[in-house]
Order: sequence, then structure tokens, then C-alpha cells
Amino acid sequence: MNQDRRIFLKTAGLGSLAVVGSTRPTAGPVLSETISAIKNAEPMKITKIEAVRFRPDLKLDGHGVVWMWVRLHTNNGIMGVGETYPFTEGQIGMLKDLEERSWMGKMLGRDPRDIEGTWRDVFAQIAFHGWGGSDMRILTAINIAQWDILGKALGVPVYRLLGGKAQQKLRVYNTYTSYWTINGMQMEADTEKIVRWLLDRGIKAIKIYPYEKVAERTGGTYISPADLENALDWIKRIRDTAGNEMDIALDLSSQWNLPCALRIARSLEPYKIMWLEDVLLQDNMQSYATLARETSIPICISERLATRYQFREMLEAKAVDIVMYDLTWCGGISEAKKISDMADTYYIPTAPHTCGGPILWFSTIHTATALTNFFIMESCFHFYNFQYPYFIKNVPVPQNGFVTAPEGPGLGIEFRSEPFERGDAIVEKIAES
Repeated sequence: MNQDRRIFLKTAGLGSLAVVGSTRPTAGPVLSETISAIKNAEPMKITKIEAVRFRPDLKLDGHGVVWMWVRLHTNNGIMGVGETYPFTEGQIGMLKDLEERSWMGKMLGRDPRDIEGTWRDVFAQIAFHGWGGSDMRILTAINIAQWDILGKALGVPVYRLLGGKAQQKLRVYNTYTSYWTINGMQMEADTEKIVRWLLDRGIKAIKIYPYEKVAERTGGTYISPADLENALDWIKRIRDTAGNEMDIALDLSSQWNLPCALRIARSLEPYKIMWLEDVLLQDNMQSYATLARETSIPICISERLATRYQFREMLEAKAVDIVMYDLTWCGGISEAKKISDMADTYYIPTAPHTCGGPILWFSTIHTATALTNFFIMESCFHFYNFQYPYFIKNVPVPQNGFVTAPEGPGLGIEFRSEPFERGDAIVEKIAES
């Protein structure tokens, strides 16, 4: 024990940690905050790194598990868990490469609470070779695990570390596809039933994909007047069923060229669309700026972008009305908060993408709770009702159209042991000191 720490303990009335819980008078009050401060001043380091993959033939509600987890263990027994998706083997390979071959990205021996320094070093490492793909996604998973550790070490939920509650609860929309359904209902046959089901549960926004089939047929290079009219069918039926009570977002999956995008947008303007999402590929912000300028429908982009650097270009080009990112792709909790804060300086709201795994769901809820420019966040009945509960005991489920952040330390996730015991979740040790 050095001299400064002895002085601190003495003045705090803690000449020995053995006085904790003692009823004897001391030189000063024994405060839990003081004890916590001492505990968290102790060195902490990462001692083991693990990857968790899932059995390839595991099916939940008819679908496989596409995400993987990173587990960081520390010398004081705290474990943090992060997540990314969808290319598990490439991501695990990148995790191994960082530890075995990099000169700036090694994790063993680091203090996991040094979140900003770790992000800087790992990003510098992957940027040396041209960043993107699995390297960015594994950096993201590491970052989420670090925030989980920090919250657990301090005994507070992650949203508190991000500035506390800017939002008491978070409004959600439901993403609806032909494969992520509610009780097997399909938009073609059951639009009205789907809308009423959501409204009955207080969910007043839906995201749909009415242009996919024509994009597959034409390659996104042409859309006829008949195609434009046919694509309006679901939208008209939603409006007939719910009036303006149901917001409608449209995801175009980056399948279109700019002339088609403009034609689609103009055909939709009478229907009060909440946003058009990912109409074009994400690599030309000037084209997006043209689209945003030429339509009254808000443009939402994009979970396909990563880091504040790419989002800066988008914002400076005036190419976006609503910022969307995927927290398990964009660089993690750290980067998501910076992206949203940067967007806020342009008075642009944030609408996070969440159709991945359960840790994405939890970490997005924590992050969004701390955002002053939060607009709405994605949810999907298929995931929170069927897939997430298989692994997690305390999955946040929308109540009257909103979700709230858990109050447990870190991400507050209560994992089930059964998937590990059954061999559905497979743990691989990457490195250990």
C-alpha cells in the first residue's frame, strides 16, 4: 500500500478494510460509497477472452441463430458480454487475429474500464489494413462487453454511465417481413389483422418491405407505373384500417438507383410516410442528398454505416433526416452515443436498428435511454417473443408500445444456463493469461 492510499484510508476512517460492518467507533463514517471507491481504484485486467457460437442446426421459431458473443473475464471475477452478427466464423477469426497477430489490438492484460483507449487502439490496428466487416464488428462486440464490465464494477446500469435517463421509456415500431411474422400472418393476406394486433398492444408504427419483389425482378434499375401502384396496396390498407394512428416506415434494402428512388418517393408522398430507409447503397452521400432534397418524406440511413467518421460525412452532406445505426455494427455503445450526439447538433433524431441478437436489444435500450434526440427504435415480435427468451430470462418486452431499460448492473442481462448445458451455446477459449 503506498503512502497516498494509507492517508486516504486513515482519513476515511478505514485504517483496515476489516472495519467494514464493525460497530466500533472509528475516526470517520464508514460509507458504502467510500468502500466502492476504494474497490474500484484497485487494478483490473482482462485475463481470459472467449467466443460463444451457437449450434448451426439450432432453430427457434423456424430460424437459426445468427449472432455470436464475446466474453471478457477479469481478474476480480467480473465477466462482460458483447455481441455482433451475422458471420460468426469470420468474427471469431478476427478476435483470434487481434490477440495473436496484432501489435495494438491485444486485449489480455488491459484494464477493461479503459474503454476509450481500447477503442482507439483497436481501431488504429484495423484501420492500418483498411477497416470494415468482421474487424469492425468484433471491435463493436468488445466495446459492448467493456461497458457491461464497467457497469457491473460500479454496480449501476449502463444507461447511468451514459448520462442517465433522457427518456423514461422508449417508443418502438415493429418490423414485419415474410419470415419475421406474428403468428404466421402475412402482409399480402393479413395486413388488417396485423395492424389491429399491433394497435391492440399500443404499438403504433410498423416497418414494411413492399418493394422487394419488384427490385428482385428488375435489379432496382426500373419500376413501372403498374409496379408503383401495386406497391401502394399494403400502405393503403394500413391507412384504411388505422387512419393516421399507425406510422408507416418503408425499408427499400438499398436496392434502387436514384431515378427509381425519386419515382418511388413521389408516389408515396400523399400517404404521410414516417421514413424511407436505405433506398440507395450507402457509398454516395451526394446522391442521398439529392433524394433528401427532392422529397418531403424523411430519409433514414443507415445501419450499414459504421463509426462517427462515416456518419459525419452523411450529416455534412445534408443527406439524412433520421439517423439509424446498428449498435453491434457501428462501433459499439461508445460510438453509437457519439453518433447520436453529433446528429443532435444538426437537430436530427436517432432511430436505432435492433434486428439482431438479445445483447443488441439490451445495449440499444440502455443507449437510447440516455439520448436526448431519441425518436423511435426497432422491435420485432419474432425476436423478443421467440428467440431472445431461449437465452435470456429477463427480456424487455414492449408494454403499451414502449420498452424500458433494466435496472441491474451493467447491461442487466440474466442469462439462462440451459443453452450452455444442452450444447446449444458453444464456448471457445480465445486467449488466457
